[in-house]
Amino acid sequence: MKKLIAVAVAGAVLGSTQAVANVSEAEFDQLRADMMALTQRLNTLEQENAKLKQMTSVTTQNLEVAQTELSAVKKSSEAASWADRIKMKGDFRYRYESIDIEGRSDRERNRIRARAAFVASLPSDVDVGLGFASGGDDPVSSNQTLGGGNSTKDLRLDLAYAKWNVTEDANLMAGKFSNPLYRPQKTALMWDGDWRPEGVAAGWDGGMLFGNFIGNWLESDTRKGNDEFAWGLQGGAKLALGSAKLTATLGYYDFPTAGNESYYDDDFFGNSSIDGVYEFNYEMVEVGADLGLSLFDMPFNVYGNYVQNQDADDFDTGWLLGAKIGKASGRGTWQFAYQYQDLEADAVLGLLSDSDFAGGGTDGKGHRLAGKVGINKSWNVGFTWFLDNEAGEKNLADAGGALDYDRIMIDTQFKY
Repeated sequence: MKKLIAVAVAGAVLGSTQAVANVSEAEFDQLRADMMALTQRLNTLEQENAKLKQMTSVTTQNLEVAQTELSAVKKSSEAASWADRIKMKGDFRYRYESIDIEGRSDRERNRIRARAAFVASLPSDVDVGLGFASGGDDPVSSNQTLGGGNSTKDLRLDLAYAKWNVTEDANLMAGKFSNPLYRPQKTALMWDGDWRPEGVAAGWDGGMLFGNFIGNWLESDTRKGNDEFAWGLQGGAKLALGSAKLTATLGYYDFPTAGNESYYDDDFFGNSSIDGVYEFNYEMVEVGADLGLSLFDMPFNVYGNYVQNQDADDFDTGWLLGAKIGKASGRGTWQFAYQYQDLEADAVLGLLSDSDFAGGGTDGKGHRLAGKVGINKSWNVGFTWFLDNEAGEKNLADAGGALDYDRIMIDTQFKY
């Protein structure tokens, strides 16, 4: 480019004979100096132009790298966002069990329980949960007995629900969900810990006061002729008594079962029946309490639960009293609990009550000892001993009375 400019300038100045003839030597030297200065300026401009081209190339490359990195960050952010929205939790338990029933051969078995649940947080404060558990279709147990020639084991739908957190204190649920009702120290006088209600529920927790509503379909399909909607309402208070804390509840539950056939496995689980149908409804009034304090610098709880069926004529009450010290919540921590329970035949709906105590269902009484030691925050080892239980006080009255029933379970459990 600089050559073209130099030629053009020289041609313009020297292009005519007349112009050359009229230029002195001094003027010509000045012209040559100007031409050299112009040439140097052109060289400088070319160097600056080359640098600009190089900078433009580097900038373009940097922009491409930045765009690649931005895309990777965006994908990572989307993955992180998905992980933030969906939470997973679950547990695995291995159990050895020994059962001794009067007049029968002793029984031993090994069982497992595996559960996993996923909860997705959606816009508008909505959670959707999906869970799976081992075992069969038993409504109050997800245990799976090992054996059968190492056959594959069942995995069933355990949870499937939507939960709307209306406010920080109130929520609504629909589907198949964990039992929202308060149980003193998670005891199972009325409701087994593995029971998953099916229907709708609402909860409110105002700090000192709280309330729960539950609507449960024992059967929702009218074509089966056994359809029935049960409901319950529970209110409670959490009170500070000096350094102690008292939680107390009062509830009413209406399970209209009279005249209906068995809902599961052709069994009434200790409840009274006539000609293959339930004899009574289960209109249950419940009172529960749990007093928590400190003993020897350890958590100590005294708790109780009482229930009475308003529709039954007799054998209509159930109660338990217990105490627990310690809490297995990490390495080297431990807990121990004792309770006595007496659950008459028609006090509660046996289908949903404790599946282990006195053989499961109602119509049993006796002692329960339980202990647990923490290996770490996610792993513990423990035992439960149903000692000197009496099963079938009413239902076996014509056969000589209740049977002695002992059961011991040794568990190792992992939570994640």
